[in-house]
Amino acid sequence: MSEVSFVRTEMLPEQAPPATTVGFVGWIRHNLFTGWFNSIATVLSMLVIYFVLSKILPWMFMSSWSAGSLHECREAIAAAYGEHHEGACWAVIRERWIQLFFGFYPSELYWRPILAFFSLFVALGPVLFAEYVPKKLIWFTAIFPFFGAWLLWGGSIWVPISAILGFVLGYVAYRVITPILGSLAGVIAAAAVPVLWWIALASLFASSLESIIPLGIEAVESRKFGGFMLSITIGVVAIFGSLPLGIVLALGRQSDLLIVKALCVGFIEFIRGVPLITLLFVASTLLNIFLPPGTNFDIILRVLIMVTLFAAAYMAEVVRGGLAALPTGQYEAADALGLDYWKAQRLIIMPQALKISIPGIVSTFIGVFKDTTLVSIIALLDPLGLLAGIRADSNWNGIVWELYGFLALIFFIFCFSMSRYSMYLERKLQTGHQ
Repeated sequence: MSEVSFVRTEMLPEQAPPATTVGFVGWIRHNLFTGWFNSIATVLSMLVIYFVLSKILPWMFMSSWSAGSLHECREAIAAAYGEHHEGACWAVIRERWIQLFFGFYPSELYWRPILAFFSLFVALGPVLFAEYVPKKLIWFTAIFPFFGAWLLWGGSIWVPISAILGFVLGYVAYRVITPILGSLAGVIAAAAVPVLWWIALASLFASSLESIIPLGIEAVESRKFGGFMLSITIGVVAIFGSLPLGIVLALGRQSDLLIVKALCVGFIEFIRGVPLITLLFVASTLLNIFLPPGTNFDIILRVLIMVTLFAAAYMAEVVRGGLAALPTGQYEAADALGLDYWKAQRLIIMPQALKISIPGIVSTFIGVFKDTTLVSIIALLDPLGLLAGIRADSNWNGIVWELYGFLALIFFIFCFSMSRYSMYLERKLQTGHQ
């Protein structure tokens, strides 16, 4: 009887995986055809996509780019593609795109908002991509809010300098008061001194220096602001103003000081309980009632303040959620290291809480940027307000999809970019095991 071995005595050579499990085919089988239900859903979805694209793509690309009116557009499309073909009239975008971006800003001064827009990306570099950008640019980041506002509105150079001086005085007050009365008194002084400076002395300081050394550029009225320039201005100010204010409100809501906690809770709950459109109406109409007669409070400045406060209330709750999600051991570790409250928050607590809150923070940013279209209700000519004026023109009366599609595309680019960056930041800061 011969012996039969059931144990292999030599290694088999490596073989390539089955072609249906790797590459493009493998991805399709794994993601689209994993079972009968997914296969049916995939086929139905592809049919729907084909039906939608078969209608949209001919309308988008078999269109007209050169016409002076909607009637001329339709005649050109009929002559080129047939009498019954309905194509997009992109000529309205070609004719009005400058107005949609700059509103009624003086054409000879377009270089100023363009320079401010590109300067914004330079200023964001040290914040968003610190590992790729020289750290020295952080100084430009600090002065950009004042430099950008001066470029857009113009006027005397001493106005933004006086505004910067308020922060300098606040820092000096903090450094002087903290060793004497403690960190809490130093923080209060750091907040109170700039406010008092801006209210009482900043204007006098700027006008005095302007009378001695007149330096400035041509001033532009706020009513000439419009289009995407206005939306980006409001969105950027609200986004970058709401985050630090929201952090302060979140910390105040968790404070052991009864008055501080009550003020922060009252502010957050009141703002979150009132629609933004109501606050904008208050900013545009009712606020003047409570101001002294003859007070000139810029309408865009009022809107900036209201939108920033509105976003800060929501941001405070997002940050508070991050603080609540942090293990108590982190607070105990900070106490064990002998850190005071502000050092513990700056070095240990807040960085971790903000990392946890990244999705909520970015969602709030995106919502704020999209909510800038509400300013059209109070007669500010953002892109949505300009669309109404363009459609009221007899040459373009009846055009809809082209204008709103172009507006949606621009907003999608900005919002999608913010969403992608938040995902990049989450991956970059990921410290747990995958």
